[in-house]
Amino acid sequence: MMLDLQTLVLNADYRPLSYNPLSLWSWKDAFTALFLDRVTLVASYDVEARSPSRSLKVPSVVALKSYVAMARSPAFTRYNIYLRDTFSCQYCGLRLPSGGLTFDHVVPRSRGGLSSWDNVVAACSPCNLRKANRTPEEAEMPLLSLPRRPSRYELHRRQPEFDHRQYHHTWVDYLYWDSELET
Repeated sequence: MMLDLQTLVLNADYRPLSYNPLSLWSWKDAFTALFLDRVTLVASYDVEARSPSRSLKVPSVVALKSYVAMARSPAFTRYNIYLRDTFSCQYCGLRLPSGGLTFDHVVPRSRGGLSSWDNVVAACSPCNLRKANRTPEEAEMPLLSLPRRPSRYELHRRQPEFDHRQYHHTWVDYLYWDSELET
């Protein structure tokens, strides 16, 4: 059980370093950062790690001591492409889990197309194979939406709702810092 424990990593302002994907470290890396005085312990699991001379609770949430500036634009990653495109094929509209999607170069790389926000879309395998080495116009497969660089806020807004059962209760206050509070 302890092998699977992960530690939520917060920036010095107590916001997650990243939502996409969520900023997590292994519990061992969190211990190392604590001993090197690079992070502050925020919360712990009810599980202890033991050495011959010590017993310490495993960190569930840590915060960096030095603020790390967030990138202005989101990283160009497969997951962020799928998130921008709402996990839907941009040719047929079929919504799939990330494992069922591929990404497609609107202008094929063999024709000078770049791997960039403005030229890559999520696609299901049948549509990707059907389009092949052609443009959408040549394949008579119009795009449902044009590819573009999303904002960090847009990706955060499109992030699927967190499943409370997957995350330790000590994480909740830090994952929902911008959610409206109940009255």
